[in-house]
Amino acid sequence: MRLSSIAGNTQKLDGGAMFGNAPKALWTRWSTPDDLNRIPLACRALLVEQGGRRILFEAGIGVFFDPKLRDRYGVVEAEHVLLRSLAALGLSHEDIDVVVLSHLHFDHAGGLLSAWQEGIEPRLLFPNATFIVGQAAWDRALAPHFRDRASFVPTLNRQLAESGRLEVVKGSASDSLGPAFRFHLSDGHTPGLLLTEIATADGPLLFAGDLIPGVPWVHLPITMGYDRFPELLIEEKERLLTDLLARKGRLFFTHDAQTAVAGIQRDARGRFSADGLIQALDRVAG
Repeated sequence: MRLSSIAGNTQKLDGGAMFGNAPKALWTRWSTPDDLNRIPLACRALLVEQGGRRILFEAGIGVFFDPKLRDRYGVVEAEHVLLRSLAALGLSHEDIDVVVLSHLHFDHAGGLLSAWQEGIEPRLLFPNATFIVGQAAWDRALAPHFRDRASFVPTLNRQLAESGRLEVVKGSASDSLGPAFRFHLSDGHTPGLLLTEIATADGPLLFAGDLIPGVPWVHLPITMGYDRFPELLIEEKERLLTDLLARKGRLFFTHDAQTAVAGIQRDARGRFSADGLIQALDRVAG
């Protein structure tokens, strides 16, 4: 097994939204905002190469938005960075066998679509991949709440359904992945968030998705304004971190601008924090 962190398009989003009810005087210690109060965010994917297969965890935001919406949502680059990052490894989207999606918010799944072109609907990329998503997350994408419906991409949902390569999972495992991968479900950020635990030689690695999007959010009280059920999320986070700490697990972050992977530690007062920060993975043996 080889593990690589794959850079996608980066974003700048409002720091107050990203740190929920944490005061600005606190969160500016962790991330410096620009003059529009936005902080830098990654949209990072994880590539696992195992037994001749290439498994991609998420696809970032991509550039399917038209220029007006791209500016609204703070997408920095005009090119499809994920495709460039794969090319740097000698790969294309056609070489990916499986894509695992924690959920279908556009900043995690938009990179499945081709770049915006005026008058042309973005097309689904990754023509040889099976797409895995949890049942509850899929149901939510098809019938979102008024509060979060802008986070989904109807054309992506339709193309995934029409591809014939969509695997909607209900349990903790997938036939397309095998025994080295198992799922944890979370409902605090969005119903049915699918968090994949990967068995590596160094212990479990959890693709933490939007349950724990980066280093500051390891601290239990820190949640996002985008989270649907913050108190539930905190409870889910505590259970998962307690379990992973006991098993010497690590976290893979999608949105942290500086850190891809970190371990977990807990102090005498019971406060969790990140430990042993790793900026990137470059085909590291797993």
